[in-house]
Amino acid sequence: MRPRGRAVAVAVALGVSLTGCVAAEPGTIGSAGASVSVVATTTMLGSIAGQIAACGGGAVTTLMPIGADPHDYSPSSADVAAMVGAGLVITNGLGLEEGLTSALATAREDGAAVLEVGPALDPQPFAGSSHSLDPHVWLDVARMATAATLIGDKLVKVTGDATYGACGRKVASNLTATDGEVAAILDGVPIGSRILVTDHDAFGYFSRAYGYTVAGVVIPGGSTLAQPSSQELAALSGTVRTAGVKAIFANTANPTALIEALAKESGQRVAVVQLYVGSLGPPGSGADTYSGMMLTNARRIADALLG
Repeated sequence: MRPRGRAVAVAVALGVSLTGCVAAEPGTIGSAGASVSVVATTTMLGSIAGQIAACGGGAVTTLMPIGADPHDYSPSSADVAAMVGAGLVITNGLGLEEGLTSALATAREDGAAVLEVGPALDPQPFAGSSHSLDPHVWLDVARMATAATLIGDKLVKVTGDATYGACGRKVASNLTATDGEVAAILDGVPIGSRILVTDHDAFGYFSRAYGYTVAGVVIPGGSTLAQPSSQELAALSGTVRTAGVKAIFANTANPTALIEALAKESGQRVAVVQLYVGSLGPPGSGADTYSGMMLTNARRIADALLG
């Protein structure tokens, strides 16, 4: 890598029966045997897994709705039942989906296969930490290309249908192309201007992958659930001034009032730019697929830092 459960009946009613290359009756996967219900936790994983499944003639249900923050998402009883009834649950892991911990454990106990992609994508610690691993792996597109291959291979094991391996590799290839596009957009920003201030510590993988520096975060730690102290905000305001920060990047899934106040307090012209960090965007946003999300983010970052 470059530096830079519902019960099964309910799951089928939700449309999560994953079939093989050809449309099949319930209970079959191509010629390989029984059908499998597939659930993805986050919208980013749902997008990638959904493309792989669709390539093989199936579909995936995503638990989290558009705009949900994975850090504080609490599952409904239907979500818990969907995971318990699933044949395969695809999750980010690394502590991202904190509210799903118990439901995922129950799904495993009831026999569901659970694929945690994060631990398989060379996870790195947060800056300044030697033990706490950063879960925000999806903000490096190259890592998610690897995730697509892993998902395809896991579907082969779960279904017995080799089609999904080829589909995973196809989606991985497309994501590798997206990675190149994202890098090209971000490379247009002069090196001295590649400075990010973000709402929380989510851009470690992104900054390493694309040659940027994270100068500060508004909310301490890697979760959106903490609250900054007045001293932390004052220090960050000073950083914004001294580093000549042009923009503070907010998360569309979270309120921006605190960030807007920080921008104002800095005493200089600082734009507040919203990025799709923990969720895809709605239909028509240009960020309603994983690739679209990352390309939209790259363009917004480049435009803000070049402005």
